[in-house]
Amino acid sequence: MADPLFNIVTVGILVIAVMMIIYPLYFIVIASVSDPNLIAQGKVWLLPQGFTLEGYQTLFANDAMLRGFGNSLLYTFVGTLVSVAVTLTTGYALSRRDMPGRSLFMILFVITMFFDGGLIARYLVVRDLGLLDTMWAVILPGAVGVWNLIIARTFFETNVPAELREAAQIDGADDFRFFFGIALPLTKPLIALMAMTHIVAYWNSYFDAMIYLNDESMYPLQLVLRNVLVESQASASLDTGSIDSYAAAQRLGELIKYGMIVVSTVPLLIIFPFLQKYFVKGATLGALK
Repeated sequence: MADPLFNIVTVGILVIAVMMIIYPLYFIVIASVSDPNLIAQGKVWLLPQGFTLEGYQTLFANDAMLRGFGNSLLYTFVGTLVSVAVTLTTGYALSRRDMPGRSLFMILFVITMFFDGGLIARYLVVRDLGLLDTMWAVILPGAVGVWNLIIARTFFETNVPAELREAAQIDGADDFRFFFGIALPLTKPLIALMAMTHIVAYWNSYFDAMIYLNDESMYPLQLVLRNVLVESQASASLDTGSIDSYAAAQRLGELIKYGMIVVSTVPLLIIFPFLQKYFVKGATLGALK
C-alpha cells in the first residue's frame, strides 16, 4: 500500500515544479497585453492590468512580419524534411556493420563536433557554392547534427537487428526495400524526435539568415522580430524631443518584446503536444544501447 505522506509530498513537489515552468510563460502572455508601467511597479502577476494590444498592433502592422512568418514556415518545413531524410539515411548506413569504412566515417563525423572552421570559412563555402540569398543558405549548413546522427545510428542498431535484415534478404528484399518497407516503419519515435528537434532549431534560427541573406524579403520571422525590436530601441534612444515621447517609445519597446516572445513561441507550443509521446520514446530508445 502506498504511503499517503509520500504521495502528498510527491504531488506537492510536482505541482510546484509545474507552476515554476508554466507561470513564466503565463506571465509573458499577460505582460504582452498589460501596461509596462504597471508591470514595472509589480502590479501584474495574475491578471492583465491596463489592457492594451499596442504591441501586437505594431508587430502585425509591419508588412515584413507576415512575410517573415511565411518564410519561417517554408524554411522549417523544407529544412526539417532535408535534415530528417539525411540523418535517417546516414544513421542507418552507419549502423550497418558490413559497411566499408564505417568506423572512419564515424570518426570524421565526430571530429566536426569538436573542431570548426569558423564563421569566415563557412561564409566562404556558402558563397562559393552560390547559396547566398537563397533558402539553401539557411537550410544546408545545419542540415546534419552529429549528435542526432549518433542517436539515429544507435536507434537502428538496437531496434532493427541484423537478423531481421537477413530474413528480408532471404525473402528477396534488397537494401532499399528493406530500409523503406521495414526499417522506417519501425522508427516512428525516432522520426518524431528528429522532426521535433529540427523544427525547433529551424524555427528559432536567425543567425545564419543574418549572415547569408541580404534580401530582406527572405528574412525569417526571428530576424524580422529582431529588427523590429532593434528599430524600436533605436527610435527610443534617438528621441530626445521630450521625456514623454522617450517614455512612450520605451513603453512600446517593452510591449514589442513581450509580444515577440508570444508570437515566436505559440507555433511550437501548438505542435509539441502532438509529438511529445514519440519525442520522449525516441530520445530514450536512441540514447541507450
